[in-house]
Amino acid sequence: MKIIFLDSVHPILKERLTAKGYACIDAYTLSEGDCKRAIEEADGIVIRSRFTLNEAFLKDAAKLKFIARSGAGMENIDELYCANRNIVLFNAPEGNRNAVGEHALGMLLSLLNKLHTADREVRTGKWDREGNRGNELDDKTVGIIGFGNNGKAFAKKLRGFDVKILAYDKYKQNFGDHFVMECTLNAIMENADVISFHIPQNPETLFMANDLFFSQLQKAVYILNLSRGKIVETSALVKAMQQGKVIAAGLDVLEYEKTSFEAFNEEKMPENLKYLIASDNVILTPHVGGWTTESYFKLSNVLADKILEHFESN
Repeated sequence: MKIIFLDSVHPILKERLTAKGYACIDAYTLSEGDCKRAIEEADGIVIRSRFTLNEAFLKDAAKLKFIARSGAGMENIDELYCANRNIVLFNAPEGNRNAVGEHALGMLLSLLNKLHTADREVRTGKWDREGNRGNELDDKTVGIIGFGNNGKAFAKKLRGFDVKILAYDKYKQNFGDHFVMECTLNAIMENADVISFHIPQNPETLFMANDLFFSQLQKAVYILNLSRGKIVETSALVKAMQQGKVIAAGLDVLEYEKTSFEAFNEEKMPENLKYLIASDNVILTPHVGGWTTESYFKLSNVLADKILEHFESN
């Protein structure tokens, strides 16, 4: 089979496929038009997030059998169109779940203990102990929205703390255990001190955290978003922070990201983004929650496992 790599990924994927006789061809330096022509004879495509793989992009790839996405989310792939054409889709949420869980915990502890502001101030000669007095995570209630690979990984990282974990997932049932309490979304909004989003972006979840969401919170909360930028509506988050409904926010993703996730919207900076950047109660990272040295390998290795298992066993 001929596999076209539209994005660069860890070489272990190409190595393992090549060893099994697959022809792996790099196309990640080609233009979009050249990539569309390159996949016309492809049996498989490997991509991260460079292009949106919709009908217009895929329609001339008559031989296409599978698409492998190096990552968790599938929002840049038209899943319905692929299903209608019997194109198998692979992703690798197992590959970066540990990285996301660690990043979420790091963000939360930094916000609670004001590590980001304390470090910055000391570097400028300011020694403000009282202004950087922190809060402990123990005895707090953490609400996790979305209990897939990443939500579970975050819950696992929290097991060393004396916290109550509530988890809501619209599409899962009976996943609670002695440490994680399965609950409704309303229960999280009523009881949580921390709310962390770990859900895919789709029409149902787009701007889930909007004005209505924040208005229904019963406590002032810490917000974490390590899913997709358009899960949290920035204008609503800013308003909630100004109203005291949100104490602080850790955002690895922003609604202003470009669809490739590799760049930021370079247009005039929105006022709401300026607010977040200026706030001492916000930590921003450039969509790197699952972007570690270890996950880079694991994402490709997991895809190799899935591709080879599917095609070698059929």
